[in-house]
Amino acid sequence: MTSEIAHSDPSQAPGSASEITKRRPGARPTRLPPAYDAVLGEYASALERAPLSDETRRTYRSRVRMFLSWLSDHAATYSADPLADRQARDWAVRDYRMWLLRDGPARRSRVYVNSVLTALDDFHVRKGLGKADVGREDLPKSAPRALEERARIRWLRAVEAHLSPRGRCIALIPYYAGARISEVVRLDVGDVQMSARKGKLRLYGKGGKFREVDIHPKLRHELQLWLDERPNWPNADGNRALFLNAKGGRLTARAASGIIAEIAQTAGLDDPTTAHVLRHTLATTLVRGKTDLVLVAEILGHSRLETTRRYSLPSDKDKEDALRLITVDR
Repeated sequence: MTSEIAHSDPSQAPGSASEITKRRPGARPTRLPPAYDAVLGEYASALERAPLSDETRRTYRSRVRMFLSWLSDHAATYSADPLADRQARDWAVRDYRMWLLRDGPARRSRVYVNSVLTALDDFHVRKGLGKADVGREDLPKSAPRALEERARIRWLRAVEAHLSPRGRCIALIPYYAGARISEVVRLDVGDVQMSARKGKLRLYGKGGKFREVDIHPKLRHELQLWLDERPNWPNADGNRALFLNAKGGRLTARAASGIIAEIAQTAGLDDPTTAHVLRHTLATTLVRGKTDLVLVAEILGHSRLETTRRYSLPSDKDKEDALRLITVDR
């Protein structure tokens, strides 16, 4: 859904208009009215003091900014201020939910809308209003989307053809280690532990929890190539980050996601391929290969087995294949 940013520009205060309205090149930034921009700035400051991961802070800030942008065009339709009155708050959040699902220019998925409601709950609680009385969307009973077998081969071949060892590592860590994109860019050099034949990655997940994952032999080879090349990058000696940008700083999740998207485009895959889809692909492979759920949960960093069990649900392809079993008269 959204990319994670590991490090922001220190010249920009968290939640400032210059940071919040930054979009990808070519997109027109949407600036908030001054009053709402101040509200967002206060919320961003509160997030910085909260015991949340950088990715959660960034996601919540982005979700709330989009809600405030929508609210700036619709606040006059309510008899009271939705940022001060609880009943008006509920109405506004319900209307925004329907706008995302049905009325907006880009209809959003139910998973995305539920993540927005979670962010808005946090926002309203920190404003002292409490959570809005808004129901969550029922999620489809399907496994998360993963690459099918043929698409996996095309993906791996596109990665192999990619010229940069750094890019190949970024593309393979979610696929072979089940890492989130935020976990990929958070890696330090010291988090890669390799001996002559084996290796482990130390991944830092949600809530600062870390886990160790065995390095797949294919990934191990690419990591070694990158570690051999990394000292030649600018400021490599002064930065412990595993993945560096062109200036020698820590690579952002947005940039890492762009690398994955570029390789996916080269592979000619039909559906969008992200680090999360690659992570789902590993999980689906393990669960359907009868790997113990506790072990899969440990690899993925899931705190609840119920989350891991989702990968045993029917996929969209399973449903399509089921229809092909029906006898037809041609």
